Amino acid sequence: MLSESQERMLLVVERGREREVVAIFDKWGLDAVEIGRVISEAKMRVLEHGEVVAEIPNQALTDDAPVYQRPIEEWKAPVPREMPASIKLGGRQDFTAELKMLLASPNICSKRWIHEQYEHMVQTNTVQGPGGDAGLIRIKGTQRALAMSLDGNGRWCYLDPKLGAMHAVAESARNVACTGARPVAATNCLNFGNPEKPPIMGQFAAVIDGMACEALGTPITGGNVSFYNETLGEAIYPTPVIGVVGILENISRRAAPHFTKVEHDVLLLAPAAAADRSHAEIEMGSSEYAKEILGALWGTPPALDLRQEAALHKCLADVIGEGLAASVHDCSDGGAAVTLAECCFESGVGARIELKSELPGELALFGEGATRVVISCDPRHTRRIKEIGVQYGLAAGLIGQTAPENLEIRLNGKIAVGAAVSELKSAWEGALPRMLHVQTREHLVPEVLQKS
Repeated sequence: MLSESQERMLLVVERGREREVVAIFDKWGLDAVEIGRVISEAKMRVLEHGEVVAEIPNQALTDDAPVYQRPIEEWKAPVPREMPASIKLGGRQDFTAELKMLLASPNICSKRWIHEQYEHMVQTNTVQGPGGDAGLIRIKGTQRALAMSLDGNGRWCYLDPKLGAMHAVAESARNVACTGARPVAATNCLNFGNPEKPPIMGQFAAVIDGMACEALGTPITGGNVSFYNETLGEAIYPTPVIGVVGILENISRRAAPHFTKVEHDVLLLAPAAAADRSHAEIEMGSSEYAKEILGALWGTPPALDLRQEAALHKCLADVIGEGLAASVHDCSDGGAAVTLAECCFESGVGARIELKSELPGELALFGEGATRVVISCDPRHTRRIKEIGVQYGLAAGLIGQTAPENLEIRLNGKIAVGAAVSELKSAWEGALPRMLHVQTREHLVPEVLQKS
């Protein structure tokens, strides 16, 4: 009763249907045993060979359970709010090299080297495996499927724990919605330093406040917390990892995460109201571009309106449910440029894109504003997608068309990115094996072996 053995679940089953449950467990090669029954008394009574070994009032485990009231201090990240004066944005035109660097960065590069080492077909039920926005698993015997996604950004929670946690929930749910599924439930893994330190406890409290699952219709069904993650007194970034599960009612009506055909329209679906650009440089400090290209950290995560986020999820359910979208991909890490490149990799289909912005090129291409997705569709469906977007207060702007082999992004009429899809994919797909090349002995290059 007290052991913390893993992989155990407790089910409460309607009396008389125990055999049905055991049969399901038998089907999957699992054990199930009846251990007790629900009683009218407000007690939990444990018997061993007929002898009572524990009897605990329910209230002792609920309302009367001990509560820690630890000192709390508001967390303030020790980084500048404004962009450092040493960093200058704008005045440049070609960002192809920067895009390749971002595609090869640890947080963005392909993780195939890892996930291909594990069996992910799940008895042939997997419809969409690792590498997209969310995984899709068919529920055999039905037209339904389950969509699943994980998300977390410790750097954003370090800058602003509450807003960072909101983003983790929103992006995980958005990834599920990009398949066409309806997000329905969430779980979490919350990771922090020493909660006995008031600022760390402040991080934890703010993250809990920020997990805005109710606003997106995804109640927390369970989770865990890991504290005391420190080295030499230095805590890890506060890192909530959010898992969201969604239900796709018709597996034949799903969207791919990548472009599927040439001569499809490419749309950017985002809130119709013009975003407040006055904080764009402040928000840029939390981006992958700032981390990987500029080597700096400042400001805050992007602003997030959960009402707009919920509207986006409903809009995608309608668009994909009507079979209008060939592909849908979340626009997040690395901004629009990285998203567009990722859309090209699976099928090798490129795109010709025209973006218009008054912002410096770095912000327009790599800014990580929330509540945005890239859609590709048959041109005959573009008008209908725009109409559905309007119903939810969203705008589906036509930004280009898919094309063979190359990705070209023009910003205000001038080429900002231009490269073969194969060239970009090589940077993205080969990055992780290259990073691990000198860290795994069997993959060491001869020169390193000689030095060691």
